[in-house]
Amino acid sequence: MGTASYALALGSNRRSRFGSPAATIAAAIGAIGGVRAVSPIWRTAAIGPSTRAFANAVALVASDEDPPALLRRVKAIEGGFGRRRGRRWGARAIDIDLVLWSEGAWAGPGLVVPHPAYRERDFVLRPLAAVAPDWRDPVTGRTVRQLLALVDRRAPRP
Repeated sequence: MGTASYALALGSNRRSRFGSPAATIAAAIGAIGGVRAVSPIWRTAAIGPSTRAFANAVALVASDEDPPALLRRVKAIEGGFGRRRGRRWGARAIDIDLVLWSEGAWAGPGLVVPHPAYRERDFVLRPLAAVAPDWRDPVTGRTVRQLLALVDRRAPRP
């Protein structure tokens, strides 16, 4: 496999040894390597039981690794940043998800790319649209911009 592009979603809602959630995201991006673009960091409400707001961003990364190898590497980064597996949607120092892969779709034990829930998540789509609005979802054929418009359309208006 040659060099591929990945869209990685990063989220944090707990201070780490690197500082605030936004500083933790910046440090994690620095640890990943091969970063070609980074979205602005968005502050978003928590989903689930956590009451702390999240800092969210997307990084576009070039890598020669296949999806499982990159997943192992980002999970090791999470561990190094103090991430502990536990309650779903709980507070965390860092969460790094493989959202998209330039080679299309991937499914294997413990990993599905594109990320199964990203199409409904404003906190992933908004930063992703800032760096890759024309990236096409390999399953639906829609661009990130179109997926974001669909999520925006479903959101209740104030």
